[in-house]
Amino acid sequence: MYKNVIITGTGSAIPNKVVKNNDFSNHVFLNEDGTLFEKENEEIIEKFQAITGIEERRYAEDKVNTSDLAYEASLKAIQNANINQEELDLIIVAHNFGDVKKGSIQGDMLPSLATRVKKKLGIQNPNCVAYDILFGCPGWVQAMIQANQAIKAGEAKKALVIGAETLSRVVDNSDRDSMIFADGAGATIIELKLEDKERGILSSAAQTYAIEEAGYLYSGATFNKDQDQDINYIKMLGRKIYEFALVNVPAAIKAAMDKRGLDIDDINQIFLHQANEKMDEAIVKRLYRLYRKPVKKHVMPMSIQKLGNNSVATVPILYDMVLNNELENHSIAKDDIVIFASVGAGMNINAITYKV
Repeated sequence: MYKNVIITGTGSAIPNKVVKNNDFSNHVFLNEDGTLFEKENEEIIEKFQAITGIEERRYAEDKVNTSDLAYEASLKAIQNANINQEELDLIIVAHNFGDVKKGSIQGDMLPSLATRVKKKLGIQNPNCVAYDILFGCPGWVQAMIQANQAIKAGEAKKALVIGAETLSRVVDNSDRDSMIFADGAGATIIELKLEDKERGILSSAAQTYAIEEAGYLYSGATFNKDQDQDINYIKMLGRKIYEFALVNVPAAIKAAMDKRGLDIDDINQIFLHQANEKMDEAIVKRLYRLYRKPVKKHVMPMSIQKLGNNSVATVPILYDMVLNNELENHSIAKDDIVIFASVGAGMNINAITYKV
């Protein structure tokens, strides 16, 4: 008998508020030194869409916080798994900024978002341990790795793993990069199952690059020098991240595959963090190049065009969408092998191989 750790339920919370690219037409975009960006907004937006693939993104309603989205996605995952929430032994919430109330200048992480989700779910069992992790955009994948380890160690049998973020609350409106970020949450239930055939989480790999790369994503002041310079916003060195990801993400995915002797032809779908359409396509192309193979058709589902980059939520939302046949030309069948992978602040990289 195999001790399989499998995903038994998924759920998503995608905000209803749609923000299209042309909604940024009246923004005043500035350079880092506070000077006016030399190009017209129409040209900025056109170039932005050509590079990132983003046409629109979703923002949470004013009264909705990150923990609310996390709870909504969790409720759907629990119902999808057909379990009682009291059966959960572990809740992990991956995020980066906590609950940032609309109009607030700081994040609220006390108590942890996992504790808030547990309270919203009404779980009475004190042995259901709830905690958060901060791991940049790869947070949900890392939380899955941690939950798998806890289950394999006998510390849990059923876990709720959530990625949730409201990045729209921490962007500098004078920074062109503000157009990338979005809000949302995705959740999964993973359980230990004793089965005759091996499936579920097969292997994983994770890395942190923290010397030159630590500052590629950081908290910084607004580019608008007339505004409070002591308030921090999410900032990034886009070109540095792009170059870093292209070199290191394919290698990390291959490291996870090598642990189980998997070849690229064994992989049916690659669920990659939705950060930038061209970057993601280049990462997958380089991965296949490591095996001297052409990229398989319809191997990488994408949601970034309509949902933007919602950080830790992108991979679980993407998986939930494909399971529910919401993306054309993408589906998952029994015994398929898929990859979950991400890159982000740290710089952190991780990957999981998973047999459905």
